[in-house]
Amino acid sequence: MPTQKTRNKPKTQSRLDFKIMSLGFKIRDIFRPRSRIAEEVGIKNGYRVLDYGCGPGSYVMPVTKLIGATGALYALDILPLAIESVKMLISKKGLTNVQVILSECDTGLTDESIDIILLYDILHELDNGGEVLMELHRVLKPGGFLSVSDHHLKDAELVTGITGGGLFKLTKKGKNTHSFTRETVKT
Repeated sequence: MPTQKTRNKPKTQSRLDFKIMSLGFKIRDIFRPRSRIAEEVGIKNGYRVLDYGCGPGSYVMPVTKLIGATGALYALDILPLAIESVKMLISKKGLTNVQVILSECDTGLTDESIDIILLYDILHELDNGGEVLMELHRVLKPGGFLSVSDHHLKDAELVTGITGGGLFKLTKKGKNTHSFTRETVKT
């Protein structure tokens, strides 16, 4: 059974606001299926994926299909209602390879343990973007990808936001996402 890790103090959102947001995502997903975006990223069987800012779990089913039984998905969000929503999906679908993490930054994952990180429509909301990027750099494997999309930002803002700290470099721009690899950081 997946476990919940609690890190830092989570923010709150009313249940009604969360339900309205979730409904908006469901409508969005009809016109722009999350499976197409997950496939664009290059997620493969056996991969370990971190969905940072998972919300109600729009990527849970598409990613678990791609990673198969040997892969792992870590669904992290700052909102307890998002974690609750993903837990219900895990239970309903009988998923055994999904773990939820309630946190505003710290993943609790081991260094260089993640193949692909999804950072979708959350970059513009991060109060602690530098800290989050340091944490994502820490957990991403060399050769892994940080996949970013944020329709609230222009391409140049998005790329600068990710590469500005010297932790990541842009390696590919797809139709829906930007893929970044980790830079070697000199200490």
